Amino acid sequence: MSEYHQSSEAFASNDGESKQEIRNYTMNFGPQHPAAHGVLRLILEMDGETIVRADPHVGLLHRGTEKLAESKPFNQSIGYMDRLDYVSMMCNEHAYVRAIETLMGIQVPERAEWIRTMFDEITRLRNHLMWVGSNALDLGAMAVMLYAFREREELMDLYEAVSGARMHATYYRPGGVYRDLPDHMPKYKESRWHKGNALKRMNAAREGSMLDFIDNMVEEFPKRFDEYETLLTDNRIWKQRTVGIGVISPELAKAWSMTGVMLRGSGIEWDLRKKQPYAKYAEVDFDVPVGVNGDCYDRYLCRMAEMRQSIRIIGQCAKWLRANPGPVIVENFKVAPPKREAMKDDMEALIHHFKLFSEGYCVPAGETYAAVEAPKGEFGCYLVSDGANKPFRVHLRAPGFAHLSSMDAIVRGHLLADVVAMIGTYDLVFGEVDR
Repeated sequence: MSEYHQSSEAFASNDGESKQEIRNYTMNFGPQHPAAHGVLRLILEMDGETIVRADPHVGLLHRGTEKLAESKPFNQSIGYMDRLDYVSMMCNEHAYVRAIETLMGIQVPERAEWIRTMFDEITRLRNHLMWVGSNALDLGAMAVMLYAFREREELMDLYEAVSGARMHATYYRPGGVYRDLPDHMPKYKESRWHKGNALKRMNAAREGSMLDFIDNMVEEFPKRFDEYETLLTDNRIWKQRTVGIGVISPELAKAWSMTGVMLRGSGIEWDLRKKQPYAKYAEVDFDVPVGVNGDCYDRYLCRMAEMRQSIRIIGQCAKWLRANPGPVIVENFKVAPPKREAMKDDMEALIHHFKLFSEGYCVPAGETYAAVEAPKGEFGCYLVSDGANKPFRVHLRAPGFAHLSSMDAIVRGHLLADVVAMIGTYDLVFGEVDR
């Protein structure tokens, strides 16, 4: 909030003296403001501390992702999906690879679908932990951020174990996933900070396989969510900053094409995992949390409840995966690389390997739209193929873009401090907003 411009009008009073009438002034909120997270610029027209108009400006992060995807073979754009919403990586990948699989008529192995379902929910946890920590920090609560990032580290270890990367995994592939779950988890190594009994305690849950680690996580995480709620849910300062702030009616939520928690917080039970099931969501048991008042506090409660439901789903997926081994990607060398053992003895497999990574594969001509219930709402990929080895058109439906569009309608009449709460409750990540 660095600059402002006051508009004033001089007029003559009855006694002939010149006076000034101070009218609304315009203020820059961000992008350098901490609550603007570095890339959001809001131009606020204000009457004192009351918002009269809010004009969101994007354009500070534009990378032309959709046009870049149209210039590369299909597989080479999976990594771009990670960087759109760089807190919800695998959910973005899921929408893109589902679009490719629909056009190619690929049937994904059952084990791969269960792995995708599990990692979609691990991703949802990562997103909501980031949200609760950063939103609390924006509104003045420091400790929650430290607790939430403690749990995020363990989820990042799961990403790293399956893909080698802690954030931008590129783990989902057309036809399945990159590889099966590993038989062991990475362990902390001895250092001047971690040694002796403390090191043993930190590695206690990492002695077995990834599924053993996940089982321990399913048991422990609800207790840690209780810690967050102890700090926030009945905290009078937190409630003063969120209760009754940014109320979105069901009609307004639908008019602005809101999805995810922004829609469910207003009392509309719409979740693609239930309404249009994909992967293995039709086979797992979970509830869809719904708000009542449509304010920032309800949306906080919805996200906290969603984390508990995600843990339920992850536990069911881990149980199925433990009991059902099998392939995790189709054995179709046109879309999936052959195994290294096969390439040693089979020249055809070796040729397929080189062709896949140099030229990619051709997708039959057609168009499709594939959507997933990403942590922030409906993330969709509209894909058009003309039969070549790269997309003819890619358009991404990002939930944050629709939500940010409603900023002016929601914050009018609120105070300046409430704008911070609204930015937080939107759960914006600008890689997807400003594509």
